[in-house]
Amino acid sequence: MKQQDTHGVKVLLVDDDASLLRLLALRLEGEGYAVTTCESAKDALKLFNSQSFDLVLSDLRMPGLDGLAFFDEVMVIDQTVPVILMTAHGTIEDAVEATQRGVAGFITKPIDHDELRAILNKHSSIGRAKLTDEWREALITQSHQMEQLLEQAYRVAQRHVSVLISGESGTGKELLAKAIHKASDRKDSPFVAINCGALPENLLESELFGHAKGAFTGAISEHMGLFREADGGTLFLDEIGDMPISLQVKLLRVLQEQQVRPVGSNKQININVRIISATHKDLREEMQEGNFREDLFYRLNVVNLSLPSLHERAEDIPLIARHLLKQSAEKHQLNITRFSDDAMQKLVTAKWPGNVRQLVNVIEQCVALTQTPIVSEHLVKQALFETEHAWPTLAEAKDAFEQRYLVKLLKMTEGNVTRAAELAARNRTDMHKLLKKHNLTAIDFRPQQANR
Repeated sequence: MKQQDTHGVKVLLVDDDASLLRLLALRLEGEGYAVTTCESAKDALKLFNSQSFDLVLSDLRMPGLDGLAFFDEVMVIDQTVPVILMTAHGTIEDAVEATQRGVAGFITKPIDHDELRAILNKHSSIGRAKLTDEWREALITQSHQMEQLLEQAYRVAQRHVSVLISGESGTGKELLAKAIHKASDRKDSPFVAINCGALPENLLESELFGHAKGAFTGAISEHMGLFREADGGTLFLDEIGDMPISLQVKLLRVLQEQQVRPVGSNKQININVRIISATHKDLREEMQEGNFREDLFYRLNVVNLSLPSLHERAEDIPLIARHLLKQSAEKHQLNITRFSDDAMQKLVTAKWPGNVRQLVNVIEQCVALTQTPIVSEHLVKQALFETEHAWPTLAEAKDAFEQRYLVKLLKMTEGNVTRAAELAARNRTDMHKLLKKHNLTAIDFRPQQANR
């Protein structure tokens, strides 16, 4: 593997032919691309897990993991990155299968450089545009996990698809929705937000779709509604999982027909609105329990972006805390410059069940109470809601990961310990010991009919 230290759009180039790899890398670098080369899909996946790329150009026929299998693995990590496949054995069937599965392009060898240039140019404009960061300035991070998420968010912003943002309360779902809006070609049109769990059903319907004059008692004038208010722009539906089933039906119809009918009116009004929704609930569980419509879920969940908790991105806490401290001190016109080392340590190791929203509140309280330029550990302790939950030790983190890994293995293999051991590259005896350590029983993961 060779990392090229150049600027521009980042391309991951994968081919088991070393001479072709060198030739293509030289050509692409000559056109300003930042090229990373790998001679196997396995090595490429290792890189893809640790850094982000704007484009992937991969051979189709390779020993071990082939191009289509590699594409599938890439999509698990980042479903928005364009993947272009190349092969000396190109057939119509290959091209059809590749495009049906979502591959961005397909090119045959020997490579026609004009054709390659055209297909790369088509998909690299996003990478070049990402170099400006105004759209995401409200999302402060140095976390690799967040950077990958923001890379995906930028790509999604360029496409006219619905986005579902999932994550715990307080993680910044509305901030991410606004960032997507700012990065899109709708940025000069309205961004309108509503919390679907904050209003009773009849008021939520009127707020979303509008109402005619006299539609109900108190409707003394026509109300436009948020869909029409957001026309040409973005409508953010926060806590979509709390929307009543009857309203879900009406929302689905609006999304399908791109028309809205105000309450008490028989007139359909055309709309052009991008929907970004958000939830802290597991909507798949809600569907199983009959609380959320499956057809609406798939209409909203074209692309899913999952925000990590603040605890999962603890490396961002110092950055965010210092930013919030400066912001709050300036707002209140106070001379407060920094946290003591002990205070910062307390912030970094806290559990943060309320995520960034809780951190904002903690900093505001510290600024309100401090009488010195330096925020003390005592004030941070006082402001934290749950000081007893410390950052896990490495051993605790490893155990937690191990248990999640074993549960996933048993689900994949339907409780077949031999197959699970093979996938984990462990022998059967070791696998049984690990299951016992984590109080897991293989039979619990077998299909119900097999347990009878």
